[in-house]
Amino acid sequence: MIKFIRFLLLGLFLLENVSAQKLPTDYVNPFIGTSNYGTTNPGAQVPNGLMNVSPFNVMGSSLNAFDKDARWWSTPYEHSNSYFTGFSHVNLSGVGCPDMGSLLLMPTSGKLEVDYHQYGSTYTQEVAHPGYYSNVLKKYGIKTEVSATARVGVSKFTFPKGQANILLNLGEGLTNETGATVRYVSDTEIEGSKLLGSFCYSNNQAVYPIFFVMRVNKKPAKRGYWKFQRVGEKWENEWNKDAGKYKIFTDYTYQLSGDDLGAFFSFDVQENESLEVQLAVSFVSVDNARKNLEAEQADFGFETTHQQASLQWNNSLSKIQVEGGTEDQKTVFYTALYHAMIHPNVLQDVNGEYPAMESRKTLVADHNRYTVFSLWDTYRNVQPLMSLVYPDKQVGMIRSMIDIYKENGWMPKWELYSRESYTMDGDPAVPVIVDAWMKGIRDFNINTAYEAFLKSATVTDSTNKIRPDNADYVKYGYVPLRDSFDNSVSHAIEYYVADWNLAQLAAALGKTKDAQLFGKRAQGYKHYYSSEYGTFRPILPNGKFLSPFNPLMGANFEPNHGFHEGNAWNYSFAIPFDIPGLVKLMGGKQKFVARLQATFDKGYFDVTNEPDMLYPHVFSEIKGEEWRTQKLVKEILEKHFTNSPGGIPGNDDTGTMSTWALMNMIGIYPFCPGRPDYTVVTPVFDKITIQLDKKYYPNADKVTIRRQKEGTGEYIKKIVIDGKPLNGFKIAHQTLVNSRDILIVTGNR
Repeated sequence: MIKFIRFLLLGLFLLENVSAQKLPTDYVNPFIGTSNYGTTNPGAQVPNGLMNVSPFNVMGSSLNAFDKDARWWSTPYEHSNSYFTGFSHVNLSGVGCPDMGSLLLMPTSGKLEVDYHQYGSTYTQEVAHPGYYSNVLKKYGIKTEVSATARVGVSKFTFPKGQANILLNLGEGLTNETGATVRYVSDTEIEGSKLLGSFCYSNNQAVYPIFFVMRVNKKPAKRGYWKFQRVGEKWENEWNKDAGKYKIFTDYTYQLSGDDLGAFFSFDVQENESLEVQLAVSFVSVDNARKNLEAEQADFGFETTHQQASLQWNNSLSKIQVEGGTEDQKTVFYTALYHAMIHPNVLQDVNGEYPAMESRKTLVADHNRYTVFSLWDTYRNVQPLMSLVYPDKQVGMIRSMIDIYKENGWMPKWELYSRESYTMDGDPAVPVIVDAWMKGIRDFNINTAYEAFLKSATVTDSTNKIRPDNADYVKYGYVPLRDSFDNSVSHAIEYYVADWNLAQLAAALGKTKDAQLFGKRAQGYKHYYSSEYGTFRPILPNGKFLSPFNPLMGANFEPNHGFHEGNAWNYSFAIPFDIPGLVKLMGGKQKFVARLQATFDKGYFDVTNEPDMLYPHVFSEIKGEEWRTQKLVKEILEKHFTNSPGGIPGNDDTGTMSTWALMNMIGIYPFCPGRPDYTVVTPVFDKITIQLDKKYYPNADKVTIRRQKEGTGEYIKKIVIDGKPLNGFKIAHQTLVNSRDILIVTGNR
């Protein structure tokens, strides 16, 4: 008996200690970035899943400070808002333009109301974890819970006694398009479609349908549709009692189409009775949505789905393990890693079918077909992160990009569900793929990729929408300012980055003449340098600089001559491939360092602007100035990345801002795409262990980065790799993935 008691006590002790050890998922705070225009949402999804189920609180009431219909708004959720009108299915994370955010599912109780201004509710008791979100609706006393699989949203609503209603609003959402169709298949199932698209209004023809199947787990007492009836002439309205109102259909349940409509189920429920809803989607067909539902959610079982989603996240997040640091720093880190694994997301259905790029022809993938390629953002760090930690996903993404070219004739730029929006600048597929290739990730057809790159780099007619200024660029070596507020300089800078990458790839493939051609093109950035202002400056069609010129023009999204979402200071150091050339151009090391430091001292630096992101690391390209990088990165992390709703300093840009933080926190940052190395900065944590994929990195299963503090200073004194000192503050990719122990010793400067 005594032995049994001792065994029991030992078991309880071990259980207590195991339970006290937090998992990576325990550190994720999905509310980070849901304020301060971070535009993330706390909705439920699995890593790189198509389905995201997010609380929707940006319409319907003056209680909300931010309303989608009162301003430019691009996210289904804002943390400071308080009026909830449902759960939107399939959402974008961290973007700056509205789209998706539709298929709004709302539980209510009592008398049926179908106007969201009336049926919405304030809420309390919000909880969010990876793969799970919950709140309690104050108006009704309903507890809501949502989770997801890759293609199916699963909801659980717990009601008070009486009449319970479940509404699917197909008229509202974040998308710029209208129009939907819905049909009852049975008492417990509906199917239909809704039109989405026109992302960023850049290409108003880029629209597409999303198909859905929705099921409830109990037969309703009543079911039907609603539709807003248009207002006619005065004489017509006298006859039509429903004019200007929501008409409720209870005796018609076959099929309904229109712009502002929905479907409802009403039930008689007992106190604390729960109802479950499954909503599956497809971008191919209703039949495929149903196949997705049957494959991923054949039976109702909310708790099982929730547990499986949490397990998937924990497995993905565990690829990097951190020790030391504060609890808040771990939360910032793992939430950033979480955000980096939302997009790109899978597009294909469970049978492999997906809509081909632009044509929408149904094709079948033999690998994951990814979508939502915000490449102008992600080429800078998200894709390099994938190459290092999730190379199998990176290969899938690159193969998807190559397939897009094969289907449509062009690489993606800002692709969304097999439509191209042509948003933002440059030819960003080039640095994504070249960077992976130069790091030894080559499980894709590089010759087809090179063919695509050559096309976008050489075609000079109007068919080239990837490089719309290519005729001027090829002729002059720069893009002249032809419209007062065009983005000519920003476009050209991105072309230089792409061409430098293309030159590296051409050289690696033995294409010497191409390498020389594109290498020379990449030097064209020097045309834009104005010694008078010490910045880049737009050039007019006559070859002269724009005058008058204000290098600060363009702050706070002010329209600007030649620069996109920024000013001259935000772009003038964004030449990562040739910092020595830039130093010489700007008058030598002393003047260059002073000018770059001034961007920080005078407040010109903007970490939320992608070209600026590399500015702190530019100092590490200059011998003797690396300490500035270490100092600035620490300051930026502490000031802008926090465990709070406003803890991302602006749009997360499909994980790009988050990845800036997480890679700097572990002590390595990919400064120049296409150059296979990392800038070493001071790690936030005492120990970081990165699990390596042996398929791509066969010489080691993991690499450890350790920080050893010698004094209180934050500056790097020396770097030792597997017992051998490293010269400088750069580590080659191949050195990193073939090492076991990287020691970074820090102290006072």
